Amino acid sequence: MAKTAKFQREEVIHNAMLLYWEKGYHATSMRSLQDAIDMRPGSIYAEFGSKEGLFQVALEHYAEQSIRRLSDTVCASSSPLLGLKSFVSAAVIPNEQPMPSHLCMLAKTIAELTEDNAELLNSARQALLRIENEFEKVIKEAQECGEIDPSLDAQRLGQYVQIQIMGIRSYVRASQSRPEQSQLLIDDIFALMI
Repeated sequence: MAKTAKFQREEVIHNAMLLYWEKGYHATSMRSLQDAIDMRPGSIYAEFGSKEGLFQVALEHYAEQSIRRLSDTVCASSSPLLGLKSFVSAAVIPNEQPMPSHLCMLAKTIAELTEDNAELLNSARQALLRIENEFEKVIKEAQECGEIDPSLDAQRLGQYVQIQIMGIRSYVRASQSRPEQSQLLIDDIFALMI
């Protein structure tokens, strides 16, 4: 099974991403990885080089998925600001489809890894920055539409949105707040931008 068809490869990567997101890099054993992706170690090494190589691909998949979800949400909304707000709500407020972890996979990775895993740590940081840059683009669109004060720095607002998502997700988990309470916190994020 060393040569996995593209559609199977995507499924393997997605399932690995879910497992790594749930357990973290170090707590994911080769055995649990084998079970989650239905591949033997030899096939994993042939296809991805190592457990680390598969984790790297899973991080990239997570970032791409997040960026695609942001883009789709903004495109489906009547305005960039409403799209961004919808994306943040979906990322923060628990829904029927539970996430593998209450933390963003990238934030969880950055919290878990040390410089001993410098390449993976850097990949997670870069992926987080890519998502932050996408927030900045949406904010600039909202500024051009007159939805957000154009005198505000779009890059800093992108960072602010990223920080708020990570913080509110952790807060929701710790406080077991209701969706209505979480929505008020999300509303506060965007009230500061107008």
